[in-house]
Amino acid sequence: MILKSLNKVILGVFFTLTSSLAFAQSDGMVLEKVVAKVDDYIILKSELERGYLEMLSRGEIVRGDAKCKMLENLVISKLMVAKAEIDSVVVPAEQVEANLDQRMSYFIQQIGSEEKLEEIYGKTVAEFREELFDQIHEQMVVQRMQGEIGQSVETSPAEVQQFFYAIPKDSLPYFSTEVTIGQIVVEPSVSDSRKQEIREQLYGFKKDIEAGIDFGVLAQKYSMDPGSRPKGGDLGFQKRGQLVPEFEAAALALEPGEISDPIESDFGFHLIQLIERRGNTFHARHILLIPSPTLQDVQDSKDYLDSLRTKIVNDSLNFEYAAKEYSDDQQTSGNGGFFSDASGSNKVSVETLDPTLFFTIDTMTVGNITKPIDFRLGDGSPAARIIYFKEKIPPHQANLQQDYQKLKTATLANKRNNIMSDWFQEARGDVYIEIDDNYKYCKIMEE
Repeated sequence: MILKSLNKVILGVFFTLTSSLAFAQSDGMVLEKVVAKVDDYIILKSELERGYLEMLSRGEIVRGDAKCKMLENLVISKLMVAKAEIDSVVVPAEQVEANLDQRMSYFIQQIGSEEKLEEIYGKTVAEFREELFDQIHEQMVVQRMQGEIGQSVETSPAEVQQFFYAIPKDSLPYFSTEVTIGQIVVEPSVSDSRKQEIREQLYGFKKDIEAGIDFGVLAQKYSMDPGSRPKGGDLGFQKRGQLVPEFEAAALALEPGEISDPIESDFGFHLIQLIERRGNTFHARHILLIPSPTLQDVQDSKDYLDSLRTKIVNDSLNFEYAAKEYSDDQQTSGNGGFFSDASGSNKVSVETLDPTLFFTIDTMTVGNITKPIDFRLGDGSPAARIIYFKEKIPPHQANLQQDYQKLKTATLANKRNNIMSDWFQEARGDVYIEIDDNYKYCKIMEE
């Protein structure tokens, strides 16, 4: 929860926890078959089909047989993992645990609670973590290998055009209605009195622990860090620089077994116990409490947001500038407040919008900005936002004028795939590869 890398960055590049959990619930109905082997690693038919469907749902532009391309991607990924073992490329277990903490925290927040997660999928959080650890480790190894193989790939407008015109017209994807929409989000500031209430609660926990109550029991009952809560607040060993400065400074000022006073960070308030220190690493656990804003705090944020909106509507403030300077949403603020798709384009399919956003713009006129409306952040806490409906693009077949960014991304992906394919041809002699006869037509093993 308190790793710097968690700082509002959600999910990895190659794998979504949601799809894995959903598949974990339904895989009993799938007739499994091994479609490829790479040394000790296998690729299941269900894995290929799931990846293929996800590729189609993203509207990826692929030349040739899309299923063969997905199988090639999976084989190359397994090959990179196998080659990493040969080349001694290592991803430490603590990095995998940190990544897993981020994903589990996000998914639990989306579901609502650990209890709901376990009820829906019929597995404990600990069982999910155990099942997902190896998958995430494999993904991180692949990421590291890809970073070493396909560094600094770029493309030019001429290459984008060449890529586009090489696609048969009847193979060009057809995009559904797209929109360009932006938002400015303001999180309410928590009042000093509310913060003091949280400090007093943590001081009470400290007294209880000093009186004999187990720290881990209180962490499991009260901590609001979903990553460490099931482990009694235990964060394991961390290196200097991995945790937010306030937490690290407080933890390192303690003696083993000692408990800190309440410490404030960007994540909330922590009660910290140092367990052990080893050289440049330390082992700590914590109880995290996140103060919730009052109704007045929320109203104050809406009033502030309304003042920004008035300036934007009166043309005394640019929307994109305001989003970059004032929006608290890290995922959109850097993009001038605009939502973007996987290719980085500001034109997003209406089919990918969450229902609340879809129904909001469905009642709007292009060019308008909403009044401040209530909004829930990823962790469920209240906020306010305004929505700017900039543009609506009717359904159309891919073209250079409207879809340049998507085509550029596809061109870059194609170049990276070619680099990976070249690397694959060089590296395949180091490992054993077998492709099921039903997929030999993909010619994955051929020059």
